[in-house]
Parts: sequence; structure tokens; C-alpha cells
Amino acid sequence: MGVQLTKDSIDLGIVVRDGAKALAFYRDTLGFEHVGTMPLPGGGGTMERLMCGTSLIKLVVPAAELPAAAPAGGIQGAYGYRYWTISVSNLGEMLKACEAAGYRVVITEREIRPGVSIGMVEDPDGNWVEFISQ
Repeated sequence: MGVQLTKDSIDLGIVVRDGAKALAFYRDTLGFEHVGTMPLPGGGGTMERLMCGTSLIKLVVPAAELPAAAPAGGIQGAYGYRYWTISVSNLGEMLKACEAAGYRVVITEREIRPGVSIGMVEDPDGNWVEFISQ
């Protein structure tokens, strides 16, 4: 049967070490709209809620240091969720803006098939964000 969607996009939760650095990347550099901050139940930290188109990006800021971190290295670093993709019309501009703000461009702009180009950037926690232009 499969899922019966009630929304044409996803909500993505990203657990971050430093909420201010994550907001500087996702809100200030990428331009996501900040729609609210909410406390997590039981004093477990906060969640910064940002919109990327119709997708909700939830930056979870734990109240205490966590016992483990995902290994770095992007796609080749480990199994599991390693990157996510945002479709853009200004790929080169976004890569330059990220680099100018001090973020590492891990894959420079390149055509992966006719008419489709990508680039990837590393967020403050080492997560990879792919931009695709087609």
C-alpha cells in the first residue's frame, strides 16, 4: 500500500552541537526562514524551526553534550544518512556564498549529467548539503 502523504515535502531533524553556528549556516547563509524556537520536553534543549521551501528543517540543540557524533567524511565516511539535496536556480552563487562565509565546499560545481549540475557544502557539524541545478 505505501504511505499516504499529507504533505508534498519532508521534515528533517538535524541534531547540532552549537545552535548559533547552525543558525548562522542554515538561516543566515542559506537563507532559510526561521519560523520559531520551541523548548524540547523535559528540559532536553530547544528546536529551531526553519523552512526550506515547504520542507521543515528542525535544528535540535540538546541541553547537554551527547555521548557520540556521526563520523565525518560525507558519502564515503559511513553508512546511514550522509547528505541531503536542495534544488536551486543559483548553484554557483550559493557555493560562493558558503565559501565566503567560511564553510567548506566539498564538491565544487560540476555537471553530473547533461543539464544537471551539483555542488556540496559541509555544515558546521560536518553534515553535507548538496545543491542541484537542472
